[in-house]
Amino acid sequence: MLDLNLPKYDFKVKLEGGKKQIFDSVRKQFVALTPEEWVRQHFIHFLHQEKGFPLGLMGIEYPLQYNGMNKRADIICFQQERKPILLVECKSANVSISQKVFDQIARYNFDFKVPYLAVTNGLQHFCCEMNYEENSYRFLEEIPVF
Repeated sequence: MLDLNLPKYDFKVKLEGGKKQIFDSVRKQFVALTPEEWVRQHFIHFLHQEKGFPLGLMGIEYPLQYNGMNKRADIICFQQERKPILLVECKSANVSISQKVFDQIARYNFDFKVPYLAVTNGLQHFCCEMNYEENSYRFLEEIPVF
């Protein structure tokens, strides 16, 4: 798989039925190793090992509803009291981070109203802090620590 703009981590990867799988330490199971999953697994490890987010307070492909449609948030991180704090949208490295990606995560955040939103394709990472009182946001230089 492609080298990403994230630290290198020691992943458990196996071949099953001719297809590669990677172990997801949040879901505690092997999942199909797609280009998007490669980015998601790197970002999970980054959030946990570099930013201190506990694996037990993360949801992966977390179910949500938007306009009556079932959707899934790539990564959602919670505080101790299970209040969502960070919502992350992951794309594969060959997908550009565009306004469309920001629109997608904003839609997913409609009900959650988390303090922080992040988007990544493994090469570029953007994080913004939301201000719901002023209906605004500001981009941050780094992902905040837990």
